[in-house]
Amino acid sequence: MRIAIIAHLKYAIGEPFAGGLEMHTHILARSLRERGHDVTLFASTRSDPSLGLEAICEETSLLETGTAEANDVAFFREHHAYLGLMTALRTRSFDIIHNNSLHYLPVSMSDTLAVPVLTTLHTPPFCWLESGIRLNRGSMTYVAVSEATAAMWRHVANAEYVIPNGIDLRHFPYQPIANREPYLVWYGRIVPEKGLDYAINASRLAVLPLKIAGPISNQGYFEKLIAPRLGGDIEYVGHLSHIELSKLVGGAVAALCTPRWEEPYGLVVAEALACGTPVAAFARGGVPSLLKPDCGVLAEPDNVSSLASAALAAAALERSACRAYAERYCCSRRMVDEYEALYRRLAMAQVAIPNESDIGLLPVADVA
Repeated sequence: MRIAIIAHLKYAIGEPFAGGLEMHTHILARSLRERGHDVTLFASTRSDPSLGLEAICEETSLLETGTAEANDVAFFREHHAYLGLMTALRTRSFDIIHNNSLHYLPVSMSDTLAVPVLTTLHTPPFCWLESGIRLNRGSMTYVAVSEATAAMWRHVANAEYVIPNGIDLRHFPYQPIANREPYLVWYGRIVPEKGLDYAINASRLAVLPLKIAGPISNQGYFEKLIAPRLGGDIEYVGHLSHIELSKLVGGAVAALCTPRWEEPYGLVVAEALACGTPVAAFARGGVPSLLKPDCGVLAEPDNVSSLASAALAAAALERSACRAYAERYCCSRRMVDEYEALYRRLAMAQVAIPNESDIGLLPVADVA
């Protein structure tokens, strides 16, 4: 199939990944190409060129468009990049277009395209994307990454399909035994909504060291609430590659997941389980449906004491059960299988519908 994937533009689709959405898009594009499909990835210039990359902007920055009157230059440049892409796609030949961005234009302008378009809902509702969805008048197929995410969007969009995200298990090998010196691990984008400060408080309450990994995506939050508390039993090890990250996560007695928001899915949970590391997590969003009692413990949201108790309980769980669960439910092969089948279904349905210009040429009986 000829497949177009529209990525979001704030970060490159390449390692080290800025977050779960970048990894998801990379896995999807790479796996589809490995299966023989003709994939074109519309993303920022620093993305992985092996994915069939056609760069549409330099990480939300354009060099030739005047922006002197724009109040938010980055917002305008991203708007310009997607506007140009959606206009250009009218003359491109694809069997399916998968909108994997978080921008309103690929949704609101999809009715100008003759090819089937599907949009994956990766986040809870927010005003810009919700506005684009409300204005869409075309035949859009929506996919949610969890039942919780589907429910959050139901007031404005009906997600007919739920396809949970998946991870490449080869990048997160099973480690049957944790590090000899026990520690907890927290990793992900360091931003307020991910709640790293909760993890630091809980680890100290549980009297266990904490190792932290991930990009500092909110410098103010890091400098005010995280940096002053580093040292001793709390260590920030930086933004790691997949290989380094899997070793760190696999060596922990438990991983902490501390979202302040309604986490749509919880890729860090799946990755930890693949390594054999049990998870202690706030019961928010899609996390409860992903985490089962034999591989993790749920804590009351925003409750440090509950999280500390959950971490100690999780550390006592069987690591083999964590890996077995990940192999069954969290593998990217399952995710790509489901998207591939959906692409074919939508493409075949499009072929079965006659063009309006052809209807007058058909016998009346055939039209009926």
